[in-house]
Amino acid sequence: MKEFLPENIRNVVVLSHGGAGKTSLIEAMLYKAKMISRMGKVEDGNTVMDYEPEEIQRKTSISLSLAYLDWKGTKINIIDTPGYSDFQGEVLGALRAADAVLLVVCAVSGVEIGTENMWRLAQEHSLPVLFVVNKIDRENADLNKVITQLQESFSRGIVLISEDIIKGKEGREAEREKLIEALADVNDVLLEKYINGEEIGEEEIRKTLVEGVKKRQIFPVLPVSALACEGIEQLLDSILEYLPSPVDRGPIKGTSPSSGEEIVVNPRDDEPTCAFVFKTVTDPYVGKLSFIRVFSGTLDTDSSLINVNKNTQQKIGQIYLLIGKQQQVVGKVHAGDICAVPKLAETSTGDTLCAPSRLVLLPSINYPEPVYQLAIAPKSREDEEKLSTGLNRLTEEDPSFRWWRDNEIKQTVIAGMGDVHLEVIVDRLKRKFGVDVELTTPKVPYRETIRKAASAQGKYKRQTGGHGQYGDVWLLVEPLERGAGFEFVNKIVGGVVPRQYIPSVEKGVQKALSEGILAGYPVVDVRVTLYDGSYHPVDSSDIAFQIAASIAFKNAAQQADPVLLEPIMNVTVYVPKAFTGDVLGGLNSKRGRIIGIESESPLIDKIIAQVPLAEMLKYAIDLRSITGGRGTFTMSFSHYEEVPPHIAQQIIESSRKEER
Repeated sequence: MKEFLPENIRNVVVLSHGGAGKTSLIEAMLYKAKMISRMGKVEDGNTVMDYEPEEIQRKTSISLSLAYLDWKGTKINIIDTPGYSDFQGEVLGALRAADAVLLVVCAVSGVEIGTENMWRLAQEHSLPVLFVVNKIDRENADLNKVITQLQESFSRGIVLISEDIIKGKEGREAEREKLIEALADVNDVLLEKYINGEEIGEEEIRKTLVEGVKKRQIFPVLPVSALACEGIEQLLDSILEYLPSPVDRGPIKGTSPSSGEEIVVNPRDDEPTCAFVFKTVTDPYVGKLSFIRVFSGTLDTDSSLINVNKNTQQKIGQIYLLIGKQQQVVGKVHAGDICAVPKLAETSTGDTLCAPSRLVLLPSINYPEPVYQLAIAPKSREDEEKLSTGLNRLTEEDPSFRWWRDNEIKQTVIAGMGDVHLEVIVDRLKRKFGVDVELTTPKVPYRETIRKAASAQGKYKRQTGGHGQYGDVWLLVEPLERGAGFEFVNKIVGGVVPRQYIPSVEKGVQKALSEGILAGYPVVDVRVTLYDGSYHPVDSSDIAFQIAASIAFKNAAQQADPVLLEPIMNVTVYVPKAFTGDVLGGLNSKRGRIIGIESESPLIDKIIAQVPLAEMLKYAIDLRSITGGRGTFTMSFSHYEEVPPHIAQQIIESSRKEER
């Protein structure tokens, strides 16, 4: 197998709004480079990159996948990503492994919200971008309109390129003039020539294009038709000529795991090995497969590396190059390259692997908070263990998916980026781990509190023939500010409650707090003061004072104007301007407070709001319905506040029915 040095490698991630044709584009690139003998079609379910059953069924990319090709002696590593917003976690992993972005735009649809999101992510990761306008042969395709949209939405440095334009062929003078005008912002020498009307040569244009792309001041546009395999050769040539190699991208920075000092990692073979795991695939039969970007040194079969995050040693067995699910065994990969390694049992997505001679911790991947939750339970009790095993494995594979056992609402909860995301998780649970499950809307973790102070006695007295039980306390309960939690104060004087029973009183109060006073939800933001009581020298006990304290707290809290609290979420919605009014109306109908509206770009508005969690449980579905799938949102916890009385009464009545 031919080896590729860092300067002869290009690592590109392919991004787009869903449906722009990323997978078809990669299929055409592989075919043009003779890596595959025929082009598959997404509609037929036979493409190289979409090989998971869930992808074939849905006819869309769901998981990050890898391919490589050899073009004129340069290895191009291609990372395919989903365009659907539910699977943005896959995109974040891919961006950490890439040196440049191919941002695919449909020649008919133009700039869409997914295009906006992918551009934003590319900028956040400081990656050069080459725009590919696909489906240029479709009816209603309009290249000029799309380029204008791109320039207005993102940058005036977005400019059409082609060999004819660069060489100034007849009929392309106007386009060459626009290209040179854009390049004049990059290079002062070229700017001076342009102002003075001097001739600017082909080589000077090419050199300045490379400079501008690296600086992220120039963003070339190439028109193609993936299905017709038109424009693909020029695209591959442009990747080689204009997009950076790992050497061009330069060093990255990590930290020492022991001292926290900054360490510079250079893309050179003669440095100690430093590699990053940007994706994990798990399979109950094949095992675990780690996708790895080598940032320095070489990765060799039978070498041993240190997992810096876990502080464990990991033996590198086989090393694979991937084209979709096809695996090719190699003995070594160089700095800057991408590969896959099986059976790294203690290694997860986001981990750094290093040679023992130099330990570096690279920044992990920051995944977004999940916005959609469901309660999950196995249909068969015998499957409970398999369910937790499967969920753990799927979390390794997809860190944007999370699950936990919520003892407060007594449910197992799964959380992801949308309903389609969780549908895929459930499909994989059944296919990979043989677990059938039932899904329900999770309960809302309400809280209870009080609005005024009150005091009450709690006395527990029982005589059973031998030693009895006796505990007697007086408690004062007072409200604290929201978010303050629980405070216990002991003001006993004179030993009316012996010192050894004070912890028992606090324990009894905490038990009562967990059981609630209105609807069984935990009580928060209260101060409880023990100020009086009595005891029996023989019959008093730990349990007696626990019970007495619980009785006293409940008696006092009932007089302290108890209220129900609900979680309020910070919600940010990104939506095409045409749908802003509908989205605002929808949020208002969900008892939302609109904090502000910002113009994210000429096409997109950002709506910031606070909305009760109870109203947001199915918002991923609602927003897709309102915007035709073009809106996205993020959500995070803000605070608790009182539930409106009429809604609180419904919740309390529902809770009491469940208890019966």
